[in-house]
Amino acid sequence: MYVKDHMTTNPHTVTADTSVSKALEIMGMNHFHRLPVTDDNGRLIGLVTEGLVSETSGKNTTSLSIYELNYLLSRTKVKDIMIKDVRTISPDVFLEEAASAMLENGISVLPVVEKDNKVIGIITEKDIFQAFVELMGYRSQGTRFVIRCEDKPGVFAKATALFAQEDANLESLAVYHTERGVEVVVKATGVVPVETMTNVLTDNGFNVTNVVQTKKDGKRIVWVSKDI
Repeated sequence: MYVKDHMTTNPHTVTADTSVSKALEIMGMNHFHRLPVTDDNGRLIGLVTEGLVSETSGKNTTSLSIYELNYLLSRTKVKDIMIKDVRTISPDVFLEEAASAMLENGISVLPVVEKDNKVIGIITEKDIFQAFVELMGYRSQGTRFVIRCEDKPGVFAKATALFAQEDANLESLAVYHTERGVEVVVKATGVVPVETMTNVLTDNGFNVTNVVQTKKDGKRIVWVSKDI
């Protein structure tokens, strides 16, 4: 999963001489909250956000009338308030690197740039949430099995072989190390006989703690739900 596969391509940008009121108008019309600031060649020089505008203008605390405030914002340039030291990311790195950069720096957006610092995209925490949901197959038709097992070589291979034995196509796999032990989350598609598959796993020493089936219409049926 690369950044380039989940970023918004060709994002809206503004130049440093754009008025703050115009920047706010662009954000409002397009339902987003940040704008990369670029030079005439499309290279990143800053970032402006709705929160930054509110903070620097005192929008939420000022005694100015709405007309006076609008006049002030129309006279203020983006270059006067923009963030200049902007964290960026390459389109060719794994998505988890973008997530890690956001966590470490307490930010929720990263402009995506090429080597010459030209903006080609933007990725937000919302994009990463969406990628996680897609990766786990949460909304797609199929059956999710949560299996608690031993942490030793060969266990994972044994579990997947049992699914193959029942002609289940594995859509996604994840392994979590928790205080409860090792949990394997398997999303299987195709004609999966839920009760049979649960019994097969149990008979082979696996502790099946959760089974949820998602139907074509999005409805979810809980087959197994054990206290954890």
